[in-house]
Amino acid sequence: MKLLKHIMALALCSFVYSANAADTIIVGTEPTFAPFGFIDSKTNEIVGFDIDLINAIGKEEKLNIKIEPMPFDGLIPSLMSSSIDAVISGLTITEERQKQVLFSEGYYVAAQDLMIRKEDLGKYKAMNDLKGKAVCAQIGSAGADVAAGIPDARVVTFNTMVEAFMELKRKGCDASITGTPVNQYYLISTGEKELVHVPESAVNAKQLGIAVNKKNTALADKINDGLKKLHEKGVYDELYRKWFNQ
Repeated sequence: MKLLKHIMALALCSFVYSANAADTIIVGTEPTFAPFGFIDSKTNEIVGFDIDLINAIGKEEKLNIKIEPMPFDGLIPSLMSSSIDAVISGLTITEERQKQVLFSEGYYVAAQDLMIRKEDLGKYKAMNDLKGKAVCAQIGSAGADVAAGIPDARVVTFNTMVEAFMELKRKGCDASITGTPVNQYYLISTGEKELVHVPESAVNAKQLGIAVNKKNTALADKINDGLKKLHEKGVYDELYRKWFNQ
């Protein structure tokens, strides 16, 4: 009898552990995409709008969120192979990506616009002004997709947008393309004087979403439920003001 009780106790402990483990959600992000996700130089922790948002969703839905940094072009493959459970990384909802992963409801609308050298201000006002020019972008990003649609443009891709900005400063390309809030935050946070962004060039405004494996509809439902609660409680608006000062 004692042996049976011991076995049952072990089984119960195993069940509780499994249930708790199932509540831990590994969320992939590319941590150089400020203000959505980036490494705080003072704390060495990953912070940003996306990070605060997914943690707030986790709190609402009683999910233990574990942030996993990785290259941007590795996020969706890792999700499809179930190496991670979700992705939040300023990820634009596109038809191509929807064939691969399941997205939450959109949580932010972002357009893509140009960053150029200050000396070229007035020279490049729209995407088509870069016909036949060299354009920098982050590999696998919505900005890279826009750049690929510019006639005769030579698209140069990088692992991070910071690298793309550096290449632009070195005159390795004529402009870079990324999300409007990323361009704005980079200029403000770094005090950059050589580069300017071109708001009037903005195109391709689309929703950003949180991605999960296509088979994991239950997690998608939890994320959507959490997003709804954050909007209803005003938490989303607080986070928006914190990171976008609007």
